[in-house]
Amino acid sequence: MSSLFPALTSAPDGRAALRFGERSLTYGELAAAAGAVGERVRGAGRVAVWATPALETAVAVVGTLLAGVAAVPLNPKSGDQELGHILSDSGPALVLAAPGDELPGPLAGLPRVDVDVRAAGPASADDGGPGDAALIVYTSGTTGPPKGAVIPRRALAATLDALADAWQWTGDDVLVHGLPLFHVHGLVLGILGPLRRGGSVRHLGRFGTEGVARELSTGATMLFGVPTMYHRVAEALPGDPELAKALAGARLLVSGSAALPVHDHERIAAATGRRVIERYGMTETLMNTSVRADGEPRAGTVGVPLPGVELRLVEEDGTPITAYDGETVGEIQVRGPNLFTEYLNRPDATAAAFTGDGFFRTGDMAVRDPDGYVRIVGRKATDLIKSGGYKIGAGEIENALLEHPGVREAAVTGEPDPDLGERVVAWIVPAEAQAPPTLEELAAHVAGRLAPHKRPRVLRCLDALPRNDMGKIMKRALAHD
Repeated sequence: MSSLFPALTSAPDGRAALRFGERSLTYGELAAAAGAVGERVRGAGRVAVWATPALETAVAVVGTLLAGVAAVPLNPKSGDQELGHILSDSGPALVLAAPGDELPGPLAGLPRVDVDVRAAGPASADDGGPGDAALIVYTSGTTGPPKGAVIPRRALAATLDALADAWQWTGDDVLVHGLPLFHVHGLVLGILGPLRRGGSVRHLGRFGTEGVARELSTGATMLFGVPTMYHRVAEALPGDPELAKALAGARLLVSGSAALPVHDHERIAAATGRRVIERYGMTETLMNTSVRADGEPRAGTVGVPLPGVELRLVEEDGTPITAYDGETVGEIQVRGPNLFTEYLNRPDATAAAFTGDGFFRTGDMAVRDPDGYVRIVGRKATDLIKSGGYKIGAGEIENALLEHPGVREAAVTGEPDPDLGERVVAWIVPAEAQAPPTLEELAAHVAGRLAPHKRPRVLRCLDALPRNDMGKIMKRALAHD
């Protein structure tokens, strides 16, 4: 029996495991196809997976894990330089891909194995120990080439079981999502999560509100998405009663990978009666916190630490912050079985990422409410603004700006100021390009909602904010505009 996916051998005959569009596999079929992959890659050390949003990717990763081998998911949209770096750094023995997929130049020298989702192979009884590498997932590389985070098998099990506790996630749940499969959110939570529970997943291939409505109205119980997806949902709801009805019937709507603006939270709740809950994680830590299914779904927070996760906030000098006042900002540090073991081939970066007592330095800044709920206010490098002696988080100002009717999108950064140290800069996409709100109007709006020292001092209007594949705003690109 697989220690990660016991349902592969214990699920009832005919139980659905995976569905991508019109193609699907039962648990029995998945066990057979993954077993065939496992037989082919056993002993390979590391295996690259061309991670398209397809049935073959899921089978490839499960089969690799069954063989006790580490999978290296590759983003099909990566450029040749990034792919070349990942391949030379991770040294995979071969690449798994769907038949017919055209692979780019950097992969030409690597042996290729096509994944046959109808193949049959023996299920492995030995799929590795808790500390063995399961996945090597490359970070986005905002400060140099991407680093390979080595995620052990125990971290997958720990994070998925902690989420099962927080979300009351069972084998009866049917998850729908349209996320890419080369990162933790789409692959670990979206594919491996349902399989560990013995439930099923329906992948949309490409996200669309029509697909969400169809799946949630025909048996799906949960939806995972990123803020861009929920923004599209919020925009579509007023003219789509079927979507509203489908979302209203969902057991759980979960957003992650970036903060979901409060404005979108409120629009979805008003139209459906359902609250989106948020969780907080990283490639290196998997999941750290979440709003619980049996807790208060409070917009603007990522809930409480998950079972087994130790979380603390610290000052710049590392002194722990004991206040639960909703105001004192500190860096989040975490410790627990959910953490990665190292950055591949980067002992220097690994050592710098951890404190002497084993906590991982996330680089995320947050405050804690009196009841322990964590509110993230931004990244230490790009979202913490030190102005007039105050530490200001960009996130809460962005939420306040988005509540203004004249603002469609918003981002906040800091820039040097001779008097304040740093001044708050608001970058907005106006709701009406011909009549954008004024700086004075937005400054008064923010000062009235938050505090005068948090008001923007500079306003810059754009046609669109620069975003990455996950919909996250790229603040560094703004700073260099």
